Amino acid sequence: MKRIFFPCAFHAENRKKLINLLPSKSLALVFSNDRMPRSGDLYFPFRQNSDLFYLSGIVQAKTILALCPAHPQPEYREILFMLQPDAARETREGHRLTGEEATAVSGVKTVMDVEHFRWMMDDLACSSDHIYADIEENVKRDSELRTFDLRAAGWLKSRFPLHRYGRLATLTAQLRFVKQPEEIQMIRSACEITRTAFDRILGRTAAGMNEYELEAELTFEILRNGATGHAFPPIVASGKNACVLHYNDNNRMICDGELVLFDFGAELAGYNSDCSRTIPVSGRFSARQRQLYEAVLRVFRNVRAIMKPGMSIEQINLQTRRFWEEEHVRLGLYSMEDLRRQDADKPLFRKYFMHGVTHTLGLDVHDVGDRRQPLQPGAILTCEPGIYIPEEGTGIRLENDILITPSEPIDLMEDIPVEPDEIEERMMTRIIEN
Repeated sequence: MKRIFFPCAFHAENRKKLINLLPSKSLALVFSNDRMPRSGDLYFPFRQNSDLFYLSGIVQAKTILALCPAHPQPEYREILFMLQPDAARETREGHRLTGEEATAVSGVKTVMDVEHFRWMMDDLACSSDHIYADIEENVKRDSELRTFDLRAAGWLKSRFPLHRYGRLATLTAQLRFVKQPEEIQMIRSACEITRTAFDRILGRTAAGMNEYELEAELTFEILRNGATGHAFPPIVASGKNACVLHYNDNNRMICDGELVLFDFGAELAGYNSDCSRTIPVSGRFSARQRQLYEAVLRVFRNVRAIMKPGMSIEQINLQTRRFWEEEHVRLGLYSMEDLRRQDADKPLFRKYFMHGVTHTLGLDVHDVGDRRQPLQPGAILTCEPGIYIPEEGTGIRLENDILITPSEPIDLMEDIPVEPDEIEERMMTRIIEN
């Protein structure tokens, strides 16, 4: 992370809220992500565990946050265990936070060497009946890696087998689901950077370019405006590549008359944006392309309108099915009679729209929050309908980030062009100027 964005009071208040959710005499432990090896002596760029960042603001590996609010000694009720500064290592890898700096960032007054964690645990455990460990819980995550949190949890249960253990992730998810004003503003800022990147693309997309050239344009604009980087590997999918949902090879030549689907977003201070747009390479949609595009845009507007408190992601997806069945029949993809005869286990709409229409957004691109959980004011979700017709070599997706409010949803990307006329006008202006 390039700089610190939140005052320590933000992280301190998050810890206070978490402690209020814990049973009495509980110990909560949050572990940093590992540095992930790439090859040889190289590592992938480090990305902090979202819960640890949320609770401390610390962006360093080999960090542990311990919260033991019932400890008889006040200085042990919040502890950060961290690697200590080392002059020789800093010569190679850069600055490491001192104890004073870590306190300034997090508000945690007691900072210890991470090497002291194991013996300090004997003391903390004796003051606790419950141990809540933070382990990554994401239904879509499938990893064979024994990460820091899993390794630590295994050691804890072998060292303290008679304690009662709990899942901290379910509690942090409750807190993170509803965004605070500082978080909403950070996501707004990430959306603004994303808009500048799309503006750049509208002014540069042309037949004969390679997809990776447009990826480079996105990267330039996102970094130039101070973002941490991409929120996820960007998708630049031309022609039939747009029918691959998570395509990111980005290495095909773009041809005249095709559409290009972009799925991308800026990350700023750990907070993400997520945007999808589809544009015509020639600067004009063909009649069929426009017909399909406008169908996606109608579904987008219909879905966005129902993203209100009390609705759940599951309910929004069910309603989206009805929107798409109506549009697919209008587009001639199947008939009302086909719908009446469809296999209930293989609904027809899934052939052309095979993903969910929304997901939560925040410190993770696919952020915390249960599909059946009613939406609350302050939650932020995507709205991303699409249509994919491999037979026509066409895929179209539109996606904006939506803030749930007590009344009408607020589109955080409303100033990013999405109307087909505006996209054509912007692209044709560039073509004429060149």
